Amino acid sequence: MELWRRLRITEIVYLSPVFLYFVFCTEYPIGAIFDENSSDIKYAFEKEIEFLSRQPDAIPIKAEIQLLKSTDSFAVSNAICSLLRKGVYGIIGVSDASALPTIQSYSNNFKVPFIALSMIQNSSSHGDFQLFMRPVYVNGLLDVIIKYGWERILYIYDTDEGLIRLQQLFQAVNTREHFIDIDVKRVQNAEDCYNMLKDLHKKDEKTTIRVFLDIPTESAETVIVKLKNDTTVMNHKFHFLLGELRIEEMNLAPFKNGGINITGFQLLNYTTLLKKSAINKAWKIWDWPDPSYSHQIPLEPALVIDAVNIFQRALKQLYKNRNVYNDFNDRQFKNMKCTDNNYVSPNNGTNMMMKLKGNEIEFTGLTGKVSFDENGFRNKFKLHLLEITMNMGLAEVGYWKRDTGLTSQEPNRRRPDQEKKKKKRIVTTIIDDPYMMYKDEATKALKPPCGKEHFIGFCADLAKEVAAHVKFDYDICVVKDGLYGELLMNKTWNGMIGELTRDEVDLAIAPITITSQRERVVDFTKPYMSLGISIMIKKTAVKKASVFSFMDPLSYEIWMCILFAYIGVSVVLFLVSRFSPTEWHVDDGASISNDFTISNSLWYSLGAFMQQGCDISPRSVSGRIVGSVWWFFTLIIISSYTANLAAFLTVERMLTPIESAEDLAKQTEIQYGILASGSTASFFQQSKFPVHERMWAYMQSASPSVFVKSNQEGIERVRKGNYAYLMESTTNKYTNMRKPCDTMQVGPNLDSKGYGIATPIGSDLRDQLTLAVLKLREAGRLEEMQKEWWEKRSECPTKENNQDGGQAELTLENVAGIFYILAGGLTLSVIIAFFEFIYKSKLDSKRSKKPFGSVLRCKARLSFRGSLDRDNPNPSSPLRKSMSTYTYTGPSHVAGADGFPDNLHTQV
Repeated sequence: MELWRRLRITEIVYLSPVFLYFVFCTEYPIGAIFDENSSDIKYAFEKEIEFLSRQPDAIPIKAEIQLLKSTDSFAVSNAICSLLRKGVYGIIGVSDASALPTIQSYSNNFKVPFIALSMIQNSSSHGDFQLFMRPVYVNGLLDVIIKYGWERILYIYDTDEGLIRLQQLFQAVNTREHFIDIDVKRVQNAEDCYNMLKDLHKKDEKTTIRVFLDIPTESAETVIVKLKNDTTVMNHKFHFLLGELRIEEMNLAPFKNGGINITGFQLLNYTTLLKKSAINKAWKIWDWPDPSYSHQIPLEPALVIDAVNIFQRALKQLYKNRNVYNDFNDRQFKNMKCTDNNYVSPNNGTNMMMKLKGNEIEFTGLTGKVSFDENGFRNKFKLHLLEITMNMGLAEVGYWKRDTGLTSQEPNRRRPDQEKKKKKRIVTTIIDDPYMMYKDEATKALKPPCGKEHFIGFCADLAKEVAAHVKFDYDICVVKDGLYGELLMNKTWNGMIGELTRDEVDLAIAPITITSQRERVVDFTKPYMSLGISIMIKKTAVKKASVFSFMDPLSYEIWMCILFAYIGVSVVLFLVSRFSPTEWHVDDGASISNDFTISNSLWYSLGAFMQQGCDISPRSVSGRIVGSVWWFFTLIIISSYTANLAAFLTVERMLTPIESAEDLAKQTEIQYGILASGSTASFFQQSKFPVHERMWAYMQSASPSVFVKSNQEGIERVRKGNYAYLMESTTNKYTNMRKPCDTMQVGPNLDSKGYGIATPIGSDLRDQLTLAVLKLREAGRLEEMQKEWWEKRSECPTKENNQDGGQAELTLENVAGIFYILAGGLTLSVIIAFFEFIYKSKLDSKRSKKPFGSVLRCKARLSFRGSLDRDNPNPSSPLRKSMSTYTYTGPSHVAGADGFPDNLHTQV
């Protein structure tokens, strides 16, 4: 009764509908102002209220909707008044920028919470009763521009809202004190935008155009698709930054494999939403007007759903377990004129705003975490940074938060259909022995493009092993263009890398090298094989041991110097002995003699050199000095000769004109080249090492071209001679083991790298394949497979290198020269002795005046039957009888030049 006494009659008249509503109605109305063309938003608003009202312990809410033209401010004001007369506790609405000041004024005056779905106009000027479901993210866009290092951008917009965002961007740039040159263009429609960008590109095709495209996503999609499909446009010269938060709502079919550079933020994470069944029920069970919404709800309906949720949660905290009289007392009964003929008594929205802006209400909705700060802005949201490139479809490359800024991450390919496992995985490969080969000659002639039963090789075995570990079925297909993968001028990839980036295959198992450039567009497992770039040349003739191999330890120059030293020492020894009185001595016959004649000096030097000694030795100091230095000289020479003799007698040496990459770079007689496309070409192109730079410059300028299209072509050029081919060491090793066994690897590897299994970015197989490779390596299976396809299948004979220090057996071929010298020396001595015998017999014939024949026969008998024995007492001996015609006078020790005593005369 106290309440009725406080009320005036006019107030009772005006407030009686409201009072009757509270007495007899149990629902809490929530108002909505939507554009008359926003049927999907209206549908989402109604369905969400209906869905929440059926939940257990839910507070009953009712939808009050006003449809109008969002650009008509007068219609917006009438709609607000109409909703206030119905007693709404809050309003959700979208409107044009021109109507937002009107909404702000009404919500502040009537203290009714208004949740705006449109972007905020001015972050420094806003009302106390406004909340903004769309995050303020202009700083995130600026962070992306700074991340890419853009110093000049083209800002394109088509509405007044775009102009407002441009102003916010300028303010953010000034706050960060970052310089960016911004060219601003306003367009009327998508066709106008496309023509403008095409004209700019034609004026300067070399300049990259970085476009901030602040137009609706549907229009942006039209512009970008037309540029992508225009063959006169170089797509890689464009990079678009989308202004809206719904890049994933584009039709991504034209960009499945990339083709143009697009970057943008996404507020809704569909990959996460599809996995959350509780949130999924919020829209999948509804009969949407657009069937595509059943798996990908647009941003605007998602914002409406979250706005209804936060209103319902606030009402639940305020009015649950309260009676109608308390609710009635919380209302302000002061009449306020809303239009010329209508008065309203709005609810007290102050408590509602305290709940909405406080920390009491926070939940994870379709648009992420929903909560507001004291200014009514979203404060705990997360924007996903997505990117499309020339070589990659849509992938998440980072995220942005208001408090932490932009955070980059490795590209994660967005694949909503990834939950559906493929029955059979497609493995791309390339024909390259021994990694992948056709099973037999018949299959090789047919060259089937696919079918794992048609192939054998190391990679075929590896595919079988990893498939068994990961447990998937697969088929092997040969890459269509026969290439490994190279970045082209239009920034796309060919070969196996291109097939992976275009999602044409699931993985690549081939001798494909892991490089940083390839790692940007595909994912690699841990290396399953380590290798490096090596040099292949044709084998040269093996230098086998010759009959005079024992002379190889010393060069011919040294042998000549030793000969001259021998003669010189002998002459010096002869001279110093002639001049030194010590070397002269008196014989028994009172004659003076010197032992060191020229022949004896040569004999002494030779004996010392051979370390055998001699029956004469120098007596003088000068002679002994000559002998000492000659002994020291021979000691060093003989020691050095002996040290190298074993190696030269037991090892067959292969003379190679090239020993390293430095040798290749220094000469021009032997051409050298590489595979035209692949990691080896990238290595030389990017290397800053002077030798490699010089080699790359030569290969580019060489004529005829030293580049080859395949490894087989390079190997054939090596076998023809005068060509060196730089290739992976593993392939080099395998080729050297195949007939006709005429190639070889020289020098160390130029680099170190590895082969890996490649998958598209974000593939569900990547981590499992890496674990499979590690298990195979730890179990030793990879090493066994490598031995199986390399060493055990070798077609060339292996030679024992005796590298363990064991004894090597010498053959007659190694030391035959020594026997030749011995035989030659013996033969020469016999020949000289024969000529000496003839010569002395001739002299005796003349001296004794005897016939030459009789003297020759006498000397022959003496030579073959024995020597003159003067002490033999038997006068009947044959020798005595043969000498009976000779008489001897004079001393027996004085001999003639022929060895017989000079006093031996023949009796007449």
